[in-house]
Order: sequence, then C-alpha cells, then structure tokens
Amino acid sequence: MSAAPQVGPLLALVLGSLAVVAAVLARLGGLGLGRDMLVVSVRAAVQLTVVSLLIAAVLRSAGLTAAFIAGMVVIAVVTAGRRITGSLRGSGWWTALPIVAGVAPVLGLLLASALVPARTVSVLPIAGIFIGGAMSATGLTGRRALDELTARRGEYEGGLALGLLPRDAALEVCRSSAALALFPVLDQTRTVGLVTLPGAFVGVLLGGADPVEAGAVQLLVLIGLLAIESVAVLITLELVARGRIDRAGSYRRL
Repeated sequence: MSAAPQVGPLLALVLGSLAVVAAVLARLGGLGLGRDMLVVSVRAAVQLTVVSLLIAAVLRSAGLTAAFIAGMVVIAVVTAGRRITGSLRGSGWWTALPIVAGVAPVLGLLLASALVPARTVSVLPIAGIFIGGAMSATGLTGRRALDELTARRGEYEGGLALGLLPRDAALEVCRSSAALALFPVLDQTRTVGLVTLPGAFVGVLLGGADPVEAGAVQLLVLIGLLAIESVAVLITLELVARGRIDRAGSYRRL
C-alpha cells in the first residue's frame, strides 16, 4: 500500500477545510492575512498540479532540468526582491547575487564529489531546496535590515557624525537584526530527528532507501543550507549597507 495520500475528493475536502480554518483564524485574530491564506493555498494547489504534470517530462532531459532550475532561480529572485523592496523594479534584482552565490558553489561541490549523483531525479529536488533556502534568507535579511535602518535612522546618522563611512554605519545598526534570518535553519538543524523529520529525509525514506541513507541525504541538505544561507545573509547585508538594495522611504531617502 502506498504511503502517499490518495488523490481524490477527500484530499481536496481536507485541504480546503484546513485552508479555510487558517484564513478564519487569521481574520478573527486581526492578523490581516485571512485572504492571503486562501490565495496562497489555491496558488500552491495550482502550481503543484502544473509542476506534477511537467516534472516527468522535465526529468527525462538534462537540458530541460537545467532550464527548470534556472526558472526556479528567476522566481526566487523576483520573490525575494518583492519581499524586500515591494516592487519588481529597481534594486530588487540585486537579490540574484546572494541567491546564486550561495547555491551554485554548494550544489557544484556536491555534484563534483558525486555525493549527489549527476542525475536529473537527484539534482532537481536538492537544487529546489537550496534555492528556496537562499530565497528565504535573502528576503528576510534584506527586509529586516532596511526596516531596522529606517526605524533607527538616528543611530545611523550618529555613526556618520562620528566619522563612520555610510557602509560601516549601516552595518553597525542592522547586522544583529539581519542575523535573525539564520534562526530558522539553525533551529531546524539543531532539532532534526528530535522534533522534526524534514522533507528530504521523509522523501528518500518513502522512495525505498534505508533510514541511514535517508539520514545522510538530509544531513547533506541541512549542512548545505547552513552554508548557503550564511553566504546569502552576508551578501544581502553587504548590498543593503552599500545601498545597492534599497526601497522607497528607506533610511537613505528619509
């Protein structure tokens, strides 16, 4: 018997009910995210349906797999850029640098060492996990850094008055808050196997591998994410401090 849930009306009913519950709770709690809960749930269902139909064809070709991964990077850049700047225009495209600089070396190392087989079915899911982690770290870092610099404008200007360069004054204000972007991956790594069984472990286990192999894959993913997100956070922080990533109404424009 398959360990995966059976696709059908019951699955749709359960998923729809959970989405409605989340939306109602968000609305009753005054979080202002009720509509977003429903929208992202529907969007996730549509996206995964389309991807499920495409993925079999994509995995048959190394070229199509590479193109699919490139598309994932573009979407990650757009998402992180909008999260930080609120717009697809202007400096949001700088988020490509921390995302690519974080993912490319780690994924390249795993492939070059043959720890991840150079097969499309192996590369695509791990690349997706890595790109998603870099996207989240970049978006959180940029948003927190700009929010902190705007809220603590006086401290930033005080640093300038003391003779600090704009970059150094900005880093003094926003570095500690931007580091919070690493807490999710730190907590996930710290509690893996004790509190959570992450997706890579479960996926490999359901695919027929033994628990030791599944644990090895998950460890590669988690430690890889630590390196990737550290790179993404540091580069994003540097870009914000140098004014490359900015937004209307930020500390430099007040």
